[in-house]
Amino acid sequence: MNPLCPGRKIAYKKRMLQPRRLAGLLAVATFALYLPVAWFSFCVYDDGLYVTENPVVQAGVTWAGVKWAFTTMAASNWHPLTWLSHMIDCGVFGLNPAGPHLVNALIHSANAALLLVWLCRLTDKIWPPAFVAALFAWHPLHVESVAWISERKDVLSTFFALLALWNYTRYVEESKVQSPRSKVHLAGSLATFALGLMAKPMLVTLPCVLLLLDYWPLQRIPNFKFQISNLRAFGVLLLEKLPFFAISAAACAITLLAQSQRSSNAVVSLATVPLHYRLKSVPVAYLDYLEKTFWPAKLAIFYPLPEKIPLAAVALAVAVLLAITLAAWQLRRPAPYGLTGWLWFLGMLVPVIGLVQVGGAEIADRYSYLPSVGLLFACVFAVADLAARWRIPKIMLAGISVAILAATVVTMENQLWHWRNSVTLFRHALAVTTDNDVARNNLGVALEQQGRLAAAAGQYRAAVRVEPDRYQGHHNLANALDHLGRPAEALAEHRAAVRLGPAVPFLHNVLGLALATAGRDDEAIQEFARAAQLDAHYAWPHFETAKIFLREHRDPEALAELRAALRRDPNNIEFLTFTARVLASSENPATRNGQSAFTFAAKANLLTSGRRPDVLDTLGMACAEMGSFDEAQTAAQTALTVAAALKQKDVESIQHRLALYQNHQPWRESFAATNAPAKSAATSATGP
Repeated sequence: MNPLCPGRKIAYKKRMLQPRRLAGLLAVATFALYLPVAWFSFCVYDDGLYVTENPVVQAGVTWAGVKWAFTTMAASNWHPLTWLSHMIDCGVFGLNPAGPHLVNALIHSANAALLLVWLCRLTDKIWPPAFVAALFAWHPLHVESVAWISERKDVLSTFFALLALWNYTRYVEESKVQSPRSKVHLAGSLATFALGLMAKPMLVTLPCVLLLLDYWPLQRIPNFKFQISNLRAFGVLLLEKLPFFAISAAACAITLLAQSQRSSNAVVSLATVPLHYRLKSVPVAYLDYLEKTFWPAKLAIFYPLPEKIPLAAVALAVAVLLAITLAAWQLRRPAPYGLTGWLWFLGMLVPVIGLVQVGGAEIADRYSYLPSVGLLFACVFAVADLAARWRIPKIMLAGISVAILAATVVTMENQLWHWRNSVTLFRHALAVTTDNDVARNNLGVALEQQGRLAAAAGQYRAAVRVEPDRYQGHHNLANALDHLGRPAEALAEHRAAVRLGPAVPFLHNVLGLALATAGRDDEAIQEFARAAQLDAHYAWPHFETAKIFLREHRDPEALAELRAALRRDPNNIEFLTFTARVLASSENPATRNGQSAFTFAAKANLLTSGRRPDVLDTLGMACAEMGSFDEAQTAAQTALTVAAALKQKDVESIQHRLALYQNHQPWRESFAATNAPAKSAATSATGP
């Protein structure tokens, strides 16, 4: 029963001291167990998108960055709070991965503590909630959500979700005694739910969880008999949840918009993964999550979709799911926690169960983070009831519990160390899965970052053999061959990637870069034009076309393309800096415009909070072009100081420009000679 009677409040406050102390111990123990993440590196899978290759995030919290966080659909999602949290990390820790890793561990530890205290308040029990919270904190299946910096959205959204559940519980308690504070807690629940959705939209089914809690343990739905009074009571509760459902509907609409953008390539089409395949995969995926919750073996960062799903596997999965559902329904009166926990598990996985295919994975460990709570408390409360009914000695029950937790911790620590770097992570994924081209591509990227180009090319070739019809392997192999000095083979792979993904603007842009490197500028311009045609908001083709025009002394056309790029991506640091450099230092006097150059360079410097030597260097060029040589010297000197702090060795050119400014001379350069196209980076698949 819930502690809802006013006469029990004082006694309840005393009893709540023990859960809070247990929660503190659990948080400390959990953080200690995850402390090794301080020595882990960034992951090549998505961490570049979220942090290491994202200049807006790296600039820390700025007004421009805040605006970007609330308006961007980058990473195929709208989750501004997640972006802001990464910006705060960069502002505090820079690009040291220890910082964000430890922040993830801290939030996860706080989640475990919150879960324990909330469940104690919800159920008026201590030890079953404590065991559930410990399993949640130390479960190997949750390592991915904590050890992966990109999954900040998982731990952060769960933190707000638990606050929403806590506030909702307080609302129900206070409303039963008609306290005016009940409305405050309801508003708090609604607000924290909205914040959770702004961290990760997977929480859209949380209003359904609130209805489940109304059934048990809040007992606002007495039974499931179809009586007029019951239907009326359920209607009142449903009406109460309408604001929650409205926010969920808005989050769903925004998420579908973000993931359906042509440039994101997040949602897999029905042509690629047919509907009949998805319908068969749903029960199998549920069974996989169920199995991994109770037997967390062979965990991997990516589970590829199997080529075929046997009907026998589908039949078995359906039979198991139906049996558990029927059992939960039949036992709903003596064991109501079973129905609540089971439907919590099923319902919270609905957005990611595979009906809408995002990212091409069969399942993902991180998706079980909050859904598993329902399954865990259903099982733990069932065991506690059986133990009481069968009069199992408490010392025996405690011994079994300790043994389970010890095994959980050992398995969790073993899984955690696979995350220490990308090479170990994806080698492990290859060891526990089959035909995993995504793991091979990402392992190749990790090896390439270590300078092991031949080994990386080998992984890309293996990925192409596994999935010859996926463009990622061809694209990555082409980049590796470029760097290995085999341009003809690389160009063939670039063309193969485009042939497999003709509607992907990025691939046409990359092919254009390869053609430009080969000196085939006319063909390169055609590919850039095709990329721009496929996505009117895609800025890079305009930028690369401008660089070709500059090499061909077509400066007016180049400036028009640069401005087109900036219209599409006004906060792109590279666009701003390069455009400012052209306007400040071009040998062609008709091209130069010191004031415009200063405007672009100053904006880039503001966005990067004065932490980029190249931006400061360009700001100095713009000041010199305007005749402000004192300011130019200050900017160049600051660029040298920042470069020294970042241990950058190539500073001779900045020193040369500083000497010119001291002599009241501006800097001039020819973009026809220096403007070689940049090599494209290897790419890894991105997850939701």
